[in-house]
Amino acid sequence: MLQTPPLSLYVHLPWCVRKCPYCDFNSHAVAGELPERAYVEALLADLDQDLETLGARPLIAIFFGGGTPSLFSPESFSRLLAGIRARLPWADDIEITLEANPGTVESAKFEAFRALGINRLSLGVQSFQDDKLRRLGRIHTAAEAVQAVETARRAGFERINLDLMFGLPGQTLADARHDLDTALALEPTHLSWYQLTLEPNTLFAKYPPPLPDDDRLWAMQTAGLERLARAGFERYEISAYARPGQRCRHNLNYWRFGDYLGIGAGAHAKLTFAAENRIVRSHKIRHPRHYLEKSGTPARLGGRQDIAPTERPLEFLMNALRLREGFRRGEFEARTGLPFSHLAPALAPLQEQGLLEGDGDTFRCSATGWNFLDTVLTRLTT
Repeated sequence: MLQTPPLSLYVHLPWCVRKCPYCDFNSHAVAGELPERAYVEALLADLDQDLETLGARPLIAIFFGGGTPSLFSPESFSRLLAGIRARLPWADDIEITLEANPGTVESAKFEAFRALGINRLSLGVQSFQDDKLRRLGRIHTAAEAVQAVETARRAGFERINLDLMFGLPGQTLADARHDLDTALALEPTHLSWYQLTLEPNTLFAKYPPPLPDDDRLWAMQTAGLERLARAGFERYEISAYARPGQRCRHNLNYWRFGDYLGIGAGAHAKLTFAAENRIVRSHKIRHPRHYLEKSGTPARLGGRQDIAPTERPLEFLMNALRLREGFRRGEFEARTGLPFSHLAPALAPLQEQGLLEGDGDTFRCSATGWNFLDTVLTRLTT
């Protein structure tokens, strides 16, 4: 039977100083003054309309993503957080994450952000080498990245994530080791460490830079995994590594097929209506100008659709199997509303082939299965 899962909130602030050539997110370079007050009002009006159908369920996490959310002033975040809290109950130990760039302007605000109750900071470092940062179109230097972590810690942030990539243009194995060693020396509590990919509709896709070959990428990944394990970081998701007790709650809720509201230009949401046996995905219109124009009206929606029961196994598994711990059979049934028998016939062959591990109640990808996740998903859902 379908059950109502935990709820988190994603807030999208789509502006950044400059669009990076690898970025396929809904982000827009700042042109003139940011419409902070108007956008905060639009976000709260957006939330009001979402709550007309959802009701006041408690939030376990809030995630401010972008773009570069830290471009907004502490005053804007104060109004926004107060508005969210007035509309929804919060868990006592709510996690509130803010994505930020390591530039000096953003770093100067960290103390004010922490004072507002934001308790987790995610810094988009990507590399600790200036030549690689320039190739990636980043506006900060390696020294500024180090300084940003130190500033965040002095501001009172105990939970700090660093976004770091490997497989960068012209990167050697020694370069990749240097980046990871530098990151670990800063003692973050969480690392998002992943390979650069050339996404469609990006500048890098149109004009591909010279990237490391497959052998070098494999060497980087193998060396990195060993280094992270020695440093005490648990690989709890394909590209997420955490010290004990420091997993990202918002992302965990997403990967476990939990519910999340999404407000802001281009933001996505997934909501469960257990009494009606419905799971609904929706998204808001993408362009910030159009989103502001449609504020407080049904036209702010870019689309909404029910996830059909036949689609639920894939929707659940493509997230849950990214987790090292995998999923429990009861979790599958509660989150999809379907009997576990939908999956049972395909499980034994995948286990025999060494792609899946399980004890009859809990199932997860093996280390090999993680590398062939698309194959595992196809076998389980067709």
